[in-house]
Formats: sequence, structure tokens, C-alpha cells
Amino acid sequence: MMRLAVSCLVALVGSAIGATPNDQKEWKRPIVLDSSGGFTIGGKIIPSPYNPNMTLSCDHGYVEYFLPWKPRKTSLFMWHSSSTQTWQNRFDGGEGFKDMFLRRDYPVYLWDAPRLGRANWPCEPTYYTPDYRDQGNFVAWNFGPGYPQFWNDTQFPASNKTAWQQATSARYVEYDTVPNVWLQANAAAVAADSYKVGDSIVYLTNSAAGLRAQLAAVLSNTTNTKAIVAYESYGYVFPDNLNITGAGPFGPIIVPLQQFKKLAKVKAIQYIFSDHREESFSFLAQARQSAKLINLYGGNAEVLRLGKDAGLKGSSHIAFADMDNAKVAGLLDKFLKKNRLDGYVDDDDKYEDDNEREKESKAKLRRSWRRN
Repeated sequence: MMRLAVSCLVALVGSAIGATPNDQKEWKRPIVLDSSGGFTIGGKIIPSPYNPNMTLSCDHGYVEYFLPWKPRKTSLFMWHSSSTQTWQNRFDGGEGFKDMFLRRDYPVYLWDAPRLGRANWPCEPTYYTPDYRDQGNFVAWNFGPGYPQFWNDTQFPASNKTAWQQATSARYVEYDTVPNVWLQANAAAVAADSYKVGDSIVYLTNSAAGLRAQLAAVLSNTTNTKAIVAYESYGYVFPDNLNITGAGPFGPIIVPLQQFKKLAKVKAIQYIFSDHREESFSFLAQARQSAKLINLYGGNAEVLRLGKDAGLKGSSHIAFADMDNAKVAGLLDKFLKKNRLDGYVDDDDKYEDDNEREKESKAKLRRSWRRN
């Protein structure tokens, strides 16, 4: 009976909903959780203007968490610009970063910032006006030079009509205003300072979430934020000693110099840009300027181009959901290891590296199969 149970477990791991045949052929380390759940954080309670005995809890953020049985010390705080779905699955439905890094034993936190998704109770009126953006998003998300022409080497599953439909419809309403940038960054800073998402946090961000994560690190009152890995950050924080004027919801956001220097105290910051982005692309140019300033004040920031620097051709604006997202994940592995953010909570330095740990884990599982 035990042999059957273990076999069923392995079969389920390899046949997750949406997995492709290639995924099913791979041996995958099981995801073993200690717990999972969710909670709200931040926000405020406001009284009714008509009856002070009636209140509204609003402008909070929502965190969904997954904690491995044997966790690493560092938490991955996955911060989307459009929907948590971008972290949950590849464009074709295959495995996304959430499960990839749970298999690597990292605690994973999926973040819905205030007024988005599962945290959509605002303290003030909001308005949604339909905006016919599908074709415009095709270009903004770097799928190709113009709809419906994909890049010849695209890592989006271009022939998969379901993938395109999922990409365009799995979205939240985004309220891109300067006040919302500050609101959402403040809520993330409260989450970081609360220790409820750990004391060694790496923000993984995409698009406009990159700006908010930088600002959250600046607003935080602790040193819990250890790194930021921003996939195509749309917007940057700059100090007020430069001749730069704040432009809007996609930055730049200007803060006092002493606050900006907090970014230099973050252990590592990596701005990642996909293929087919020219150096003249405004957000890439700003990323280089940001990294230079952070390093000027003693920080550790870099810009990584997936195409030219890492050889990952055809990557999109959402590279961690591309067909080669396993390779993108490998780059994150290297980043975490290089910056010593890959240790385990109860690490006794028994293993020289993660390869040895993985070999021992597989050997133990196979010994268990033989015994039963």
C-alpha cells in the first residue's frame, strides 16, 4: 500500500494541471509544505461620515503564503504588476516560478497590493473604464514588433491561441497613479517590517511593481529586505540631489538622498531586461542610471540583459512565464547563491552545495521506495 501511495504522489507531481508532455517526462522533486494560507496587512479603518459607529477596513494588502517543510532562510516575495497568475504558471500552462522555487524549498509569498485583486477594498472611490489594450499589450509585453507579428525567436508559445487568451485575460484592474504607488509601497514596507514574511526577503517584481518595490525598500524601517530582482522594471526611485523631476505613476519617484541611500544597503539589486530591447529603451536607460547611483553610494546593483548577457533569445516582458523560464530560474538560482541568500533555516553546512543536497534528497526518497 505504501508503494502505491508513493507512486501516486510522484505521478501527481508530474501531471499538474496544464503541464506539457515534456514536463511530465522530467523527474521533479515533490513539493512538501509545512503550511499555506493567507492574511491581510496594512491598510486602515475609517469611520462612516454618516455614522461614526460604523467603520470600513480598507486599503490593506493581501499575502498568500506557501511554507516548505524544510525551508530556506530567504523568502521570495512575488510582486506582480497585473495578476498573481504570472508567477503561478508559464504562458502555456506549464510550471511557473511559484512551484519551481517551492521545489527548491524557498518560502513563497504572492502579493496583492492594496486596491488590486484580493485586496480590492479601497478607502476612496475608484473607477474602471474599459480600455481596449490587448493589441497594445502585445507590443508592451515584448511579444513582437507589432500585433500579430511575433519575434522569430519568441519564447511565447505563439501558435497556442489559448496561451494568448490567458495572457490577455488573466489580469486585474490596475490603478496607476502616483498616490497608489505610494500606498502600495507603504503596505509592502509594513509587510516587510512585520516579520510576517520573514526577515530575509527578496522582492521578485515585474513591470510597474519594480518601482513600488524600490520605494518599499526605501520606506522600510528594518533591514529585512535583502534583495530586489526586477524583471523589466517600469519606473525607478531617484534621490532629490539630481536635476530630475517626478513624471508620474511610472516614475521617476523622487525621495530625499538619505532615504535613497537605503537602496545601497540592500544586499543586491538586479534589473533584468528581456531580448529585443534597445539601449535607447527609456526604462533600460533609467535602470543603468539607477544602478550607477546605488553603486556610487556603496551598493550592489547591476543590469542584466537576458539576450545579450545571458544568451536567452526571444524573452518577453514577463520572462519568468516564457517557455524557457527554467533557464530564467537558473539565473535567479545563481543570483541567490552568489549573494548567499540560498541557505537553509537549519543549515549545518553538511552539504558543499545544492547539488549534493539534491542528490541526497533523491537517494533518501529512492531508499524509501525500495523499503516499501
